[in-house]
Amino acid sequence: MDERMGMSWGPEVRPEGTRFTLWAPDAEMVAVETEAGATAMTRDAEGWHSATLRTGPGARYRFRIGDTAVPDPAAHAQSIGVHGWSVVVDHRHDWQTEWHGRPWHETVLLELHPGLLDGFAGIRRLLPEIAATGITAIELMPIGAFGGTRGWGYDGVLPYAVQEDYGSPAELKALIDAAHAHGLSVFLDVVYNHFGPDGNYLGLYASGFFDESKHTPWGGAVAVDREPVARFFIDNALMWLRDYRIDGLRLDAVHAIENPAFLDRLAAEVRAALPDRHVHLVLENESNDAARLRDGAFDAQWNDDFHNVLHVLLTGEHHAYYRDFAERPAERLARCLAEGFIYQGEGSPNHDGRPRGSPSAHLEPTRFVAFLQNHDQIGNRALGERLTVLADPAKLRAATALLLLCPQIPLLFMGDTEGSETPFLFFTDFHDDLADAVRDGRRREFAKFPAFADNSARAAIPDPNARATFEASRPQPGPDAAAWRALYRDLLALRSGRIVPPLPGTRAIGAEATGPAAVTARWRLGDGSTLGIALDLGDAPALPAVADPLFTEGDRFVAWIER
Repeated sequence: MDERMGMSWGPEVRPEGTRFTLWAPDAEMVAVETEAGATAMTRDAEGWHSATLRTGPGARYRFRIGDTAVPDPAAHAQSIGVHGWSVVVDHRHDWQTEWHGRPWHETVLLELHPGLLDGFAGIRRLLPEIAATGITAIELMPIGAFGGTRGWGYDGVLPYAVQEDYGSPAELKALIDAAHAHGLSVFLDVVYNHFGPDGNYLGLYASGFFDESKHTPWGGAVAVDREPVARFFIDNALMWLRDYRIDGLRLDAVHAIENPAFLDRLAAEVRAALPDRHVHLVLENESNDAARLRDGAFDAQWNDDFHNVLHVLLTGEHHAYYRDFAERPAERLARCLAEGFIYQGEGSPNHDGRPRGSPSAHLEPTRFVAFLQNHDQIGNRALGERLTVLADPAKLRAATALLLLCPQIPLLFMGDTEGSETPFLFFTDFHDDLADAVRDGRRREFAKFPAFADNSARAAIPDPNARATFEASRPQPGPDAAAWRALYRDLLALRSGRIVPPLPGTRAIGAEATGPAAVTARWRLGDGSTLGIALDLGDAPALPAVADPLFTEGDRFVAWIER
């Protein structure tokens, strides 16, 4: 943080009171309002406005610019939504668990939506079962404040403030403390590439926060080349990691930021600030930028290629971005297992032939987070179907074995371990014209898909703003929940006992397609042993004979370790 006057975001509680600051270069005059009245703020040459008031934690405040009252974009809590009062937070907490984190190679992630699980308190009740399954980390979808009471969280507008409907800052800390007591790391999705449409006032007083010359699906890109903007997001990352003891951050869609130097700076500042803890940084990056994964700045990237090619093999679907994986899917899966990314600079049909990705074979497999499902891959479907209703159960069990026993870091989505067949739908809580635009835009988006070519089919796509859409997305155990629980526990016990200890230093030996839907792959583990897997998702599976298998799943999957 720059210690010069005004060069920091958010309220700072000091012995003499609370210091309030706002970067509002477009405004000549700003006042900070509390329930006791308004105080004019001092403006410096760079557009920072500041004032210190004799008030402290729990105080409600907001800024007034002309006739408009706005929340603090760096408020740590809100009262009555994103259009309401901001609240000063006392981050002191009586932590009960001594915790320095877990090494990255031990990570098995479970992605959770706090709202669907009854908030932070609801997740806390699930922790014993999650830990007993063999999962080592939970990953919360974004919890920064967004408009309304329901949403995925990726349309947040106040990224420092905890969404009120999930719980208070103290309840979030209690969840994290309890997770650590169960040996679970806690990761958080953060969105640094855009702001949502409901409750974002930055354009009113800080138009320079955005770079209109760079376009994202959500409007102008955030101008992270400007110091106040870069500081806003870096300090946000540090807040979650320091004040809440979050163990890792997953940065959403960083390709839309279009500034790798900013990403490297954020990582460097995080590493320098927290040298004595296991803190992990993970990217979502459609660009498949292997350079970001060198030298330990970022631990890993979500590997969409792993999901996409296995989805093709499991379902036969080949529309939209699955076109990129429809030809020779077994060969593509083999490359993914051996080298990480499938697209390493080749032209992508889904991107009109433009090159995508960069070479990644030099990276360790733990630089990639693999998954069969996540919030995007389920919820971006019109009807939010899970693989349990799209794929053959035997094939899905075999693919699950591959996910959990290969050296890439596995990520699960809530409900997976119980074979849930509940949809995960796209839901929001917008109103009036914005609600109409979101609903109608969602339905138009699927007009190019054959199944939704006519108006009546598109009309059946659930309304994102209907409360019923949200309620229908709560995960429920599937009809074969006991069998799925047993499978996950068995596989994760094997991963923990046999694969994780020698995982550091693992390198691929090679992988090859052995049939139209079959692959074999081998890795040299860090202790010199060899991990092998064979998977066959074809209609007439034929696995190689293995004398001493580590694990088999019917006639479709086998894993082994050779000394």
